[in-house]
Amino acid sequence: MTQAEKVIEMKGITKKFGEFKANDNISLNVEKGEIHALLGENGAGKSTLMNILSGLLEPTSGEIYVNGKKENIDSPEKANQLGIGMVHQHFMLVDKFTVTENIMLGKEKHRYGFMDEQGAEKDVKELSERYGLTVDPSARIEDISVGMQQRAEILKTLFRGADILIFDEPTGVLTPQEIDELMGIMKKLTDEGKSIILITHKLDEIKKVADRCTVIRRGKSIDTVDVKSTSQQELADMMVGRSVTFKVEKEPGQPKGPVLEIKNLTVKESRGLEAVKGVDLEVKAGEILGIAGVDGNGQSELIQAITGLTKVEAGTIKLNGKDVTGKKPREITETGLGHIPEDRHRYGLVLPMKLEENLSLQQYYKKPFSKNGFLNHGEIKKYAKKLIEEFDVRTQSEESTAGSLSGGNQQKAIIAREIHRNPALLIAAQPTRGLDVGAIEYIHKRLIEQRDNGKAVLLMSFELDEVMNVSDRIAVMYDGKIIAVVNADETTENELGLLMAGVPLEKAKQELAGKNRKERETVVNNQSE
Repeated sequence: MTQAEKVIEMKGITKKFGEFKANDNISLNVEKGEIHALLGENGAGKSTLMNILSGLLEPTSGEIYVNGKKENIDSPEKANQLGIGMVHQHFMLVDKFTVTENIMLGKEKHRYGFMDEQGAEKDVKELSERYGLTVDPSARIEDISVGMQQRAEILKTLFRGADILIFDEPTGVLTPQEIDELMGIMKKLTDEGKSIILITHKLDEIKKVADRCTVIRRGKSIDTVDVKSTSQQELADMMVGRSVTFKVEKEPGQPKGPVLEIKNLTVKESRGLEAVKGVDLEVKAGEILGIAGVDGNGQSELIQAITGLTKVEAGTIKLNGKDVTGKKPREITETGLGHIPEDRHRYGLVLPMKLEENLSLQQYYKKPFSKNGFLNHGEIKKYAKKLIEEFDVRTQSEESTAGSLSGGNQQKAIIAREIHRNPALLIAAQPTRGLDVGAIEYIHKRLIEQRDNGKAVLLMSFELDEVMNVSDRIAVMYDGKIIAVVNADETTENELGLLMAGVPLEKAKQELAGKNRKERETVVNNQSE
């Protein structure tokens, strides 16, 4: 391969924060027209490396070559000039602006001294049609779906002339359909001669779209492999540094009496429309009840009502036999609730505060963490160190801010805080969103451990395989109602898929039975021919 075919070469990149090496002598090369995956655990140094390439950070040492020429990328503007654009995990969009205004921001078209809005919208429409990135140019960002916002972010990067696109965990907030669409868009971009670096820890996505993959572990590059000739198991083992189990190992549950009892619950969403409509639900001690459903069918509002984060319009919620309907979050927590929230930044952590302070958030007002109204910082520090070690939270120290941790380690910190209190009911909402296989395996074990210790676990996830693998029973939500509760070991992905689309249980069973019968008849007919 000639030098010119390498669009990016990063040689011996080291990035230090104090004494901590986020990147330790990493090398990476990307070829023209390829999708190159960057795989690693949360906190392995993937985003740091790409922030260096996109000009957001400067390396402590090392060299970067773009199209064979050594470059000093000291700002995002310089990266843009070199044709490097980054589609960030948390979109860099202005909510109150339209799609067009966001795409044009800083590069506005003018006509006779005025902004040419019509011309700008026409340009956005043409660009979106060229790459199959369907958007409404005049829609406000706050009014469109997450998938549409991501398309706007990609178009913004393409509008600035990027030939090398960095996607940072692009599928974390997308539906399965939107993920498939994004994969198609990536292929189309590389067919046009663009090169893509895909930061991810999702092995199935790498196998689906990537040509080559560089694995990073604890700040060091482990290897670059050809994706076609490397199995998911090999990629996972390289990433984590040990053999990873994909199957969730668990004994059958031993359910006992109900811990959570919900009767005829009605909850409204932010616009005043009913999101939860007369739901009845029971979670027993010694079981994991999974909630399955397409995002937006009332699951989030149900969890927020149970945890006291949103108002209950009607119905009752009992925890450990005590009515907690409409109680404040602290009172519900003290009745025996642990909550791993869906949005870890908004409800799980105070990002500017130290990790040790976040780990004691549920108990700081009790002994031994405080006495006579004064905090005992020595006890808080000791407790934090214990949890950091026990739950493998990777951080420079317990005094680091929660915001400085990677997403996976932020999640581990929340799980450590909630599980260590040993609650009667643990609610885990999207507990593995954005996590790598090693962290997912660890969290699933912890949830099953809680169940085996006689606790009740309520798991809400949009990952269907997670719900099926971890749960004992599965409640399916559609349009604010629970339309069926099935045993996890007796249902199938197809059956759950039909239920999630609103098909009643009996009809779903009939449809699947008819489909299976037709498939058997086809096989028999083919054999007889």
